[in-house]
Amino acid sequence: MLLDPTEPQPAMRRPAKRVVIVDDSRSIRSWLRHVLQQDKRLEVVGEAGDAETARKVIKETQPDVLTLDVQMPGMSGLVFLERLMTLHPMPVVMVSASTSSGSDTAIQALALGAVDCIVKPGQSVSKLSAKDIARRVYSAACSQYQPLLKRSALQRVAPLEAEEKDGAIVLIGASTGGVTALETVLETMATDGPPTVIVQHMPATFLISFAKLLDRKLPHDVGLVDDRVPLRRGQVRLAPEVGRQTELVRRNGLWQGHLRDDAERGAHCPSVDALFCSAAPYGHDVIAAILTGLGRDGTEGMRLLHRSGAHTIGQDADSSVVYGMPKAAWEAGAIVEQLPIENIGEAINSAVAAHHRRRSFVR
Repeated sequence: MLLDPTEPQPAMRRPAKRVVIVDDSRSIRSWLRHVLQQDKRLEVVGEAGDAETARKVIKETQPDVLTLDVQMPGMSGLVFLERLMTLHPMPVVMVSASTSSGSDTAIQALALGAVDCIVKPGQSVSKLSAKDIARRVYSAACSQYQPLLKRSALQRVAPLEAEEKDGAIVLIGASTGGVTALETVLETMATDGPPTVIVQHMPATFLISFAKLLDRKLPHDVGLVDDRVPLRRGQVRLAPEVGRQTELVRRNGLWQGHLRDDAERGAHCPSVDALFCSAAPYGHDVIAAILTGLGRDGTEGMRLLHRSGAHTIGQDADSSVVYGMPKAAWEAGAIVEQLPIENIGEAINSAVAAHHRRRSFVR
């Protein structure tokens, strides 16, 4: 079982997590080494500028985590990652440029099993940003490698029929490890079920690429939440990170996304708590799931949803890359059922069907 590495642990000296840096830029390798070595929990044990050298360094040093450049000469970071995950799986953090092409490749890497992705620095990096990068690399080093599921083994549940006002909505929150987890959940969800709104912690450019990837791979209509636009059956909408929090409102019986300015400048934008809390007044029509991720975002929102009658689901420890967010919600008593990731899509379908039966009975 993997616990959230940022939670207080018993006082004992643990060996530093061993890191290998793979990037064709010497200056980036130097910068990243400097950033990571500020965290005493990390030790940079090797560097490589290309895939061939990386293989040798990994074999010699046996690192706990690898940082990998998305775009490298010769063998690309994506091809190298795919081979690494087949022959020598380990936690990998991708290092990407903030360009559109870099973001697209980074999302493909996350779908192949990379744990996280950080953006290459611009002119300067604040101490807070550097600390966050080190924290995320350490978190990845503590993560559980999750082999990709065989997609052909997953079965789709038949879609529900008929558009209905005052109907159900599905809300999902995820962070570290969420890309593959969300794919697994969505693949088994009904293609014409209630609208689904997702908060996935990642930079804005990556969210756009992730939405496009899901739209290509899934039969659902996938995109980003639009302000004040009604949400429809079969739609999957990701909360955009544009300095505004994604919340939900109801207008004439239909769900709508509302993008609110993030005046508080909280730790997360988009925030799982912001989304979940906004739906709490309509909890009896909500099915909410919280997936793998670092920290506690979503715990308060899930607690309010649970108290207001929502059906709440959490990912279990064994299938979580980082058992932080679902652990916090579970310990707060906010989760009705805790399940392996491959069972959560089916559980959401069952909860939606139960909601439909209840409404039909009342009517």
